[in-house]
Amino acid sequence: MKMILKILIVSAVTLLPASAARAQISFGIRIGEPPAPKAYRVPARPGPDYEWIEGYWYPDRGHYKWHDGYWTRPPYAGAYWVAPYHNGGQYYEGHWEGARGDVRHDHNWDRGHDRDEHHEPPPHEDHR
Repeated sequence: MKMILKILIVSAVTLLPASAARAQISFGIRIGEPPAPKAYRVPARPGPDYEWIEGYWYPDRGHYKWHDGYWTRPPYAGAYWVAPYHNGGQYYEGHWEGARGDVRHDHNWDRGHDRDEHHEPPPHEDHR
């Protein structure tokens, strides 16, 4: 019996790091589904290096707030926007992804009309 217990303990200790290495971590917020998207007019592109971010609902203090769509520049070359989404009762925020890491949208930037057009995120170091 002691031999079987030892084998089980050694197996568990050996296999635990392998399963933890394959684990994925995701963060989300659990509130109900957001309302349907609002209709709005898309303004003209301010320049060739701007990308359109579609409007979306985001959670704020237990309820959803609407964020109008907007033109903005990616935080670095090669970054692409991953739109926010709701799945399985959980909300996942939108963010920029790419080879140089993720960049989240800070809703504190939203105070002015030209919030993203003039805000440049802090530069990221290139670790090549």
